Amino acid sequence: MSQNAFADPQSHPRLDAAKAHLRAMVGFDTVSKNSNLALIAYMADYLKELGAELTILPNQTGEKQNLVARFGPSDKAGIVLSGHTDVVPANEDSWKTPAFEVNEINGLLFGRGTCDMKGFAACVLATAPVLASKNLQQPVYLCFSYDEEVGCLGVPAIAEYLASLDTPPKLAIIGEPSNMQLITGQKGKIAMRAHVKGSSGHSSFSPKHLNAIELAGHVIDLIEKRGVKYEKEGPFDPEFTIPHSTMLVTMIKGGVATNVTPDTCSFTFELRSILEENARPDMDALLASADAEVAKRVSSKSVAGGIEWQEIFSYPAMGDARQSEGFQALAHIMPELGGKVSYGSEGGVFETIGGIPSVIVGPGSIEQAHKPNEFVAISQIEQCLSFLDLVAAEVSK
Repeated sequence: MSQNAFADPQSHPRLDAAKAHLRAMVGFDTVSKNSNLALIAYMADYLKELGAELTILPNQTGEKQNLVARFGPSDKAGIVLSGHTDVVPANEDSWKTPAFEVNEINGLLFGRGTCDMKGFAACVLATAPVLASKNLQQPVYLCFSYDEEVGCLGVPAIAEYLASLDTPPKLAIIGEPSNMQLITGQKGKIAMRAHVKGSSGHSSFSPKHLNAIELAGHVIDLIEKRGVKYEKEGPFDPEFTIPHSTMLVTMIKGGVATNVTPDTCSFTFELRSILEENARPDMDALLASADAEVAKRVSSKSVAGGIEWQEIFSYPAMGDARQSEGFQALAHIMPELGGKVSYGSEGGVFETIGGIPSVIVGPGSIEQAHKPNEFVAISQIEQCLSFLDLVAAEVSK
């Protein structure tokens, strides 16, 4: 089905409801460092009134919650509609309108999270009355997580819960911004921090010291070479815009003065892998070669030194679900193919932990996410509502 199949010259009958939900949700400041309890309460109260069966999955501190709401029977495999409730920070000095308000300008809805990804959540909430009114033959699970933006920290609990059901869902639709195109793959990510320890002293005696920044530089060289090897040798998948895995350094810090040999240096780096089965072996190989390089250089000095590794977070790649039973049942209503993406989503977690094949279909463009003056086009909201109408019709057959 083409993307234009979702377009309607008339406003969608639930557009105003979607806008109202979006205004309410953007008004909750759910930057990842904050609690999402007020937003979850808003969604839970609304869905409970419609008759949904609710499951709340809190984090260890109780300051954040996942929400799972089911419409339809529990004894059949169904569909997941999934979104995250957290957003990235907003430096309001860079915004032309208040970041945590929705402002409609020339057919666009501005506000933090309108695109990534409260716009999709608003469409789902606006579609909930339709799900409640139909005689669903398959369940629909509305899943809303916390802390996606800082490493997909909340969704594993949702995936584990769904996998524990007597009849788990057969497909998850992740509403990340895709311009309402079908995304069938997503790279996984491992984010790492390295702490390099050397020895310090006046820089005029530097040959007697172990320079932590220089030591880090040798490790960074290995990371760069690994990235170049991916680019030249693959493995490759042409459906990705960047058709290979990537590895790069992202931040670095070290040194205290221009005349002091630095004894510490820390840096962060990441691996984005197109194949989940390659991610850990590739990272382990890099760490082993870096450990060997550091040990060789430390042994040449009569001082202590070394390197320590810290995994910041990781999430798995999302495989291609098009051959799965769940996707095949809905293939005829899916939008036009948009390829595969290098950015992260929770799809890989549903697949890897929950055993649920996943795809991405959502309103808005990823190019508008994570920046000032974020927006989603009203036309995208309407297309999303129309797509969800088709999903509701299919699970009612």
